[in-house]
Amino acid sequence: MKILVVGGGGREHAIIRKLKESPRVEKIYAAPGNGGISKDAECVDISAMDKEKIVTFSKENGIDLVFVAPDDPLADGMTDALEDAGIRAFGPHANAATIESSKVFSKNLMKKYNIPTADYEVFDDPKKVMSYIDSKNKYPVVIKADGLALGKGVIIAENRDEAQAAVKEIMQDKKFGDSGNNVVVEEFLTGPEVSVLAFTDGISLKPMVSSMDHKRAYDNDEGLNTGGMGTISPNPYYTDEIAEICRKTIFEPTVAAMNSENRKFKGCLYFGLMITPDGPKVIEYNARFGDPEAQVVLPRLKTDLVDIIEAVIDERLSHLDIEWSNEAAACVVMASGGYPLSYKKGIEISGLDENGQTDGATVYHAGTKFENGKFYTNGGRVLGISATAKTLDEALDKAYSAVKSISFDGAHYRTDIGRAVSEEKTD
Repeated sequence: MKILVVGGGGREHAIIRKLKESPRVEKIYAAPGNGGISKDAECVDISAMDKEKIVTFSKENGIDLVFVAPDDPLADGMTDALEDAGIRAFGPHANAATIESSKVFSKNLMKKYNIPTADYEVFDDPKKVMSYIDSKNKYPVVIKADGLALGKGVIIAENRDEAQAAVKEIMQDKKFGDSGNNVVVEEFLTGPEVSVLAFTDGISLKPMVSSMDHKRAYDNDEGLNTGGMGTISPNPYYTDEIAEICRKTIFEPTVAAMNSENRKFKGCLYFGLMITPDGPKVIEYNARFGDPEAQVVLPRLKTDLVDIIEAVIDERLSHLDIEWSNEAAACVVMASGGYPLSYKKGIEISGLDENGQTDGATVYHAGTKFENGKFYTNGGRVLGISATAKTLDEALDKAYSAVKSISFDGAHYRTDIGRAVSEEKTD
């Protein structure tokens, strides 16, 4: 098979390296890919948002399958455009990807179908937002831009000043563009966070192994929210008992709710969950693999990913047994200095071999370019260093050992990925 993966980040690199393991795959292309991906696939200079060029390229190059990985092209209807042209594609249609691209839609869906989530209200007027927050006078409070915002459109305000600043940033300054025309104001939930990705063909749903993202930029969960600074899998808070509650009250009801709304969801559905004192609740949905969750979940997948993709497309997922490794996995993100705000690009990276890898771990390239035999930084999150081992502590040790062998000016990474969990276990 010839496969085209749409996207160019760490998630896409993880998907490509997993697809490469399949004996059914002859050639992989990436549009646009990145420096590290160029060592595992042929990169083509087409934007992930350019539906017309993606369709044309797929036809001209006899592509058997297109894997649409990022949120923006899914929301924009890339899967619809490919299928309309007779090309097999993995990823939800635009009307199903709305579950991620509109927070207002997803919150209203949960309310309508009694799927547990935080209490909320929706607003399109900044003044009304503050009146509502003042009337509740309960902090922290969560303020979310309605639309896609590169994983950064969520602000947790600790006091009134921060709430006012968040409303101004999202709704008046339009930091996230039209995504901030509407906002969702939510109650602040407490408890461990869990990420569960699931394959679904719109009929049955098969959850993947659990993971835990670390969103804040700095150690001890301090600093701004980022796209994710590291992950571990499995998530120790996600017990078999919790998993069963989630299946009954969240996972299956979500698939059924989308069908009831004539928005059949086929692809990878991501559940961002909080295990609250009142049970598991949904914080957010994503319509695709999480990043950097893919970098710890996919290394644990034993079943051929191509078989799963085809079962999803053909709506026969229930007939497939999906196997996972019992090993633990850890990923540490190396980011550019200044991320998630402003940062420099084009800084040479040292410590990688000619394939962009290093001993003892897998290096997933998120924001790199490859020129004249060298790798350079080309984004905020630059590399995801992932390792698997029998225990979480061993996986973390392997990942951090590899991190120490790689360097670039201004490199920033958290030193405490998964530490709270491993320390809790030893207490």
